[in-house]
Amino acid sequence: MKKLFLISGILLAFTLIACGGGSDNGNTNVDEITCSPDSITIDGTGGSASVTVNASHEWGTIISDSWIKIDKASAGSGQSTVTISADVNPTTQVRKGTITLMAGAARKVIKVTQKEGSSNLDPTGPDGYKLVWHDEFNTGTTLGGDWTHEVQSSGWVNNELQNYVNGEIDGKRVTELKDGKLQIHCFNYNGKIYSGRVYANVGTGWKYGYFEASIKLPKGKGTWPAFWMMPANNNYSTNPWPGCGELDILEEVGYNPNVIYSTIHCNKYNNGGSAIESGNKKVDTAESDFHVYAMKWTSSELTFYVDGATILTYQNDGSGVNAWPFNNPFYVILNLAFGGNWGGAQGVDYSALPITMEVDYVRVFQQQ
Repeated sequence: MKKLFLISGILLAFTLIACGGGSDNGNTNVDEITCSPDSITIDGTGGSASVTVNASHEWGTIISDSWIKIDKASAGSGQSTVTISADVNPTTQVRKGTITLMAGAARKVIKVTQKEGSSNLDPTGPDGYKLVWHDEFNTGTTLGGDWTHEVQSSGWVNNELQNYVNGEIDGKRVTELKDGKLQIHCFNYNGKIYSGRVYANVGTGWKYGYFEASIKLPKGKGTWPAFWMMPANNNYSTNPWPGCGELDILEEVGYNPNVIYSTIHCNKYNNGGSAIESGNKKVDTAESDFHVYAMKWTSSELTFYVDGATILTYQNDGSGVNAWPFNNPFYVILNLAFGGNWGGAQGVDYSALPITMEVDYVRVFQQQ
């Protein structure tokens, strides 16, 4: 019996070796690529979505249709985030396509669907202008790759009380996409006030154009929401504010509710309060309904609007950069401040928190 057990043990040992029980001779370099999510839907008015890719080594892509755009068509091993986007769907049909990710022999397909085009959006824009960029906030739950969050502590500018964070603090979102809207939240958490400030195409911006956004403003003493623009890639050490220029399409302060301000800033005109540099208009439902705030910017003139009505017109007088520093690209800013030199000029109501600024869309048109 002992001899039988011994023979069986020897046979078992040989079997394990023969079957690869030792891993020294095995090939562990398996090609792998995964992504999350692997299916996205983009609104017919255009938009973008982010996808996280994990690959065992360098990877590339095959895109099935030209209307599908991707900001990163290849990358090395490890984790990468790519932004997939599409412009306005000019048809009334749903469009479907794929992006195939390739890492060695491994393949992973991302399904891309775009909803039918909307007859409510005129892609040619006003006055012969063409839609060149927009965000309808209809895809996903967080902002896409064209947007950048500012991160700064309270008191950074204008003695404002809020802390700007990169999207969230301990899981509490300061920006999110919900019900087809961008929501910018301002709230009190652990004794500090948090909010959101975001930039669109901060590195490039746009030179001249027609810029508009549909926005519903928050309520409360101390609120200071804004839709505005600053120069892209400006060196503030050599070209400081206000000489660099600032374009405020919309500002409102909570202690003066429903009064909309549009203002320009430059060396010649800066918070002087004159009708040349600033205008305002009472919009009775600015804090309860969405309204369209816009600016038309050419080389000779700036015109600011609310719901198509002119608030302010500022002209290039030809005297130079002190009065007209507006011949360089500027980028779009959306933010919700609380308190500060203007927002808190008559005190703040902390009980008003939390508050939310809602944005239905942002669109940029330029002349063809």
